[in-house]
Amino acid sequence: MKGQSLLISGLVFAFVIAWFAVINVDKVQVNFMFTKTQIPLILVILASTLFGGVTAFLFGFIRQFRLQRTVKTLEKKIAELSSPPAAEAFYEEAAPGSASAEQHTAER
Repeated sequence: MKGQSLLISGLVFAFVIAWFAVINVDKVQVNFMFTKTQIPLILVILASTLFGGVTAFLFGFIRQFRLQRTVKTLEKKIAELSSPPAAEAFYEEAAPGSASAEQHTAER
């Protein structure tokens, strides 16, 4: 349901931007610091919208990547904390009559 509402709101936003761009077809002067040019306002609006969308996507992608990396790190820590240390596991697996088990018992 959340995906559908996000898609619908995105389509409505795209429609509003397209409608706004179409009614603004006059040429405007754009200053690129080193040169000035006359460009239709529709191109300025559409290019700005596209650049903003790409920028938002990249920031979201970077945030998602960092969160996934954090989740993996925390899952590894949980696995390490929930499993017994290797030495204790070795002594628990040793046969009751073996020398290593007797040494472990004597140390306790």
